[in-house]
Amino acid sequence: MIRLKCLGAGRFLVLSLTAALVLAMPALAQEGGPIPALEEALAGEIETGLSTTVIQLFILVTVLSLAPGIAMMVTCLPFMVIVFSFMRQAIGVQQAPPNMMIMALAMFLTFFVMEPVFMTAWGEGISPYMEGLITEAEAWSQSTAPFRDFMTARTDPEAIMSLADAVNRPVPEGEEPSFTLLATAFMLSEIKHAFQIGFVIFLPFMVIDLVVASVLMAVGMMMVPPTVVSLPFKLGFFVLADGWLKITEAVLRGYAG
Repeated sequence: MIRLKCLGAGRFLVLSLTAALVLAMPALAQEGGPIPALEEALAGEIETGLSTTVIQLFILVTVLSLAPGIAMMVTCLPFMVIVFSFMRQAIGVQQAPPNMMIMALAMFLTFFVMEPVFMTAWGEGISPYMEGLITEAEAWSQSTAPFRDFMTARTDPEAIMSLADAVNRPVPEGEEPSFTLLATAFMLSEIKHAFQIGFVIFLPFMVIDLVVASVLMAVGMMMVPPTVVSLPFKLGFFVLADGWLKITEAVLRGYAG
C-alpha cells in the first residue's frame, strides 16, 4: 500500500514538472527573442516574393515536360520518322526494324543534322543568359533565331499563307511570321515532303509486286499470295542496293542544301 502511494506521488511529480516546462516555453521564447532562421525567412523570401531561382526552376520543369512536342515541331525528327516508316512498309516487313530502332535512328540523325543549330542557339542565347549578360527577351530572340532560319529554309510559303488566312491573321509583307505560325507551317511542310519521298520509295517495290503477281497468274498459281513470293525478292533488291544507307544519304543531302 505504501509502495503504491509512493508510485502515485512520483507520477504526479513528473506530470507537474512537464506541465511547468510547457507553460514556461512561451516565456522563454519571449525572453530569448525570435528564432534566427524564422526571422531570416520572414525578412527574405516573404518580403521579396518568389525568387528568381524558383521561377527558373518552374520554367525548366515546364520546358522539360514539353520537350518531346518541341522536338517534333522545330527539328527534322518528324520527317525522319515518316520516311523510315514508309521504307519499312514498302519492303513489306512490319516489325523489322522495330519501332524503337526506327525512333532511335531518327533521333540520332536529328541530332546529327541539328547540331549546328543547337550549338548556335546555345552560344548566342542560352549561355549568355545563364551568365546574366542578357535578359529573358533577348535570350528567347537569340535562341530561337537559328531555329527560325532552319525552319524558314524548309517551309513552303503557301503553308504559312494558308494558316495565317485560316485564323484571319495575315502576315504583313516584309515581316517575319510569328514563331508559332512558322513552327506549325514547318511541321506540315515536313510531313508533305516525307510523303513525297514515301511515294518515290514505294514505286520500285510496287513494280516487284506487280511482276510477281503477273508471273503467278501466268503459271496458274492464283491461290498463292503475291506478297509471300515477292518479299524475298524485295529484301534481296533492297540489300543489294544498300537501301538504308542510300535513303539516309539522300535525306541528309536534302538538309545540307
